[in-house]
Amino acid sequence: MTEKVIVIGAGIGGLCTALLLAPSGREIIVLERDGPLASTDPDELFRSWKRNGVAHLRQSHAFLARLRTIMKTAHPALLDELMANGVREITFDMMLTPSQQERYRAAPEDTELTIITSRRTTLEMTMRRYVETLPNVSLRCGFRVSRLVTQMAADGIIDVTGVEGEDNGTPVTLTADIVVDASGKGGNHIKQLMTEGANVHEEGETAGILYYTRHYRLRPGQVEPDRHANPPASGDLGYIKFGVFPGDNGNFSITVAVPEIESVLRQTIVDPDIFHAMTLKLPGLQPWTNAERSEPTSKVVGMGDLVSRWRDMVVDGKPAARGYFALGDTLVRTNPLYGRGCSFAAVSAQCLGNVLDAHNDPVARAVAFHAAILAELQPYYLDQRRQDRSAIKRARHTLTPGYTPRWRARMQQSFVDDGIRIALRSDTRLLREAMRGFHMLEHPDNWLRKPRNMAGVLYYWARGKRLNAAAYPPNPGPDRETMMRTLGLDYSADLNPADADTALAA
Repeated sequence: MTEKVIVIGAGIGGLCTALLLAPSGREIIVLERDGPLASTDPDELFRSWKRNGVAHLRQSHAFLARLRTIMKTAHPALLDELMANGVREITFDMMLTPSQQERYRAAPEDTELTIITSRRTTLEMTMRRYVETLPNVSLRCGFRVSRLVTQMAADGIIDVTGVEGEDNGTPVTLTADIVVDASGKGGNHIKQLMTEGANVHEEGETAGILYYTRHYRLRPGQVEPDRHANPPASGDLGYIKFGVFPGDNGNFSITVAVPEIESVLRQTIVDPDIFHAMTLKLPGLQPWTNAERSEPTSKVVGMGDLVSRWRDMVVDGKPAARGYFALGDTLVRTNPLYGRGCSFAAVSAQCLGNVLDAHNDPVARAVAFHAAILAELQPYYLDQRRQDRSAIKRARHTLTPGYTPRWRARMQQSFVDDGIRIALRSDTRLLREAMRGFHMLEHPDNWLRKPRNMAGVLYYWARGKRLNAAAYPPNPGPDRETMMRTLGLDYSADLNPADADTALAA
């Protein structure tokens, strides 16, 4: 008998689940709380589509190479449709510095290191329309799932057999062999299981940062600035991080990330004039956002509540539930700095498909899925959490007058700034190796564990700043005080001399 699968949520996670389970022939029902597509025109959709269940709909988005590879392998026609709707591909050679460009020789594996980038609305619209053509998949919009249908078994594992909710206002109960929870960070179904006695291990901590995004459109006759120009269109100044995300159909977005402790800046950057003025003071962004090149097409959209969270649905070998699988932001969340959220969802869906095909026993399925998530996602979760903790410290030090890092901290930072970063901006082979970890094609630390690669980094670090001078990018922007003064903001409001002793000891 054909298994029936209910997928809660038609965001990227839910759509990836439908895409990757569909070839198995299972009956798949995707339940989406929000209404249907408001339009199939990308620009009109961006303006009018209301997705209350996706608060970050108009934040910058990118699909890493791992997700693109999954799509290309399982549904190449979908990749073609994305390109037809104006979605962009950023290839490996487009990420090289000007000096690397001059010496670049393509390698066969470079085609794997390609990013897909677009407005989220265009990505989701194209994926949804494609999913709706799959013969064994149905998508029901306006269906709000209120709770899971559950029963605690004698062995202490909760059996999940369906969902209850409202289908456009009408109470409905649906049963299924499998329920996939892709309801996102706002979903509460795991909390229901925990309330009913499920043993779910959960950990989380703040990423210490908030995101602010504004969209722009190139003016008629204008083209994007030279991608290889210096300074680059992304950077980290300590008090902010920033970057350009090329979009579909002549659009692009600028995202500025601000540490939580920068209270003045994060409260004022939502002002479109302040945001725009800031972009014009950043040498890598000014060529994109100046009035001759482009015009804004949105307000400044903020995104907070950025919490790294990991949930274990199997503890000490025992599943919390049978017939229930969480994925995407429902299961694991990280700081979206590297755009891994969508890729996490796709990889989880791929793992689920493999597990369901390999096992019939519900307990074996739960255990195998948990093991796959640990192997595939946890290295990247821990890597991002480690970087978040470091960034939080750096932001605090920026606001501490007189802070001077200790020798060990200076050496660690020098190894990153004058060793790793210079090596990656100089040696195309090393960059290729590092990008495999960035794109989730292998463990994020693997490239640096290889003796040849570590030797290459140490070589550039030992050369020193004078011999490496040509590899350093120009200053990405003004210091904090200069920027704040230029914007007419009180640069001293968040400074905390009382923290100086604590920071000096860090």
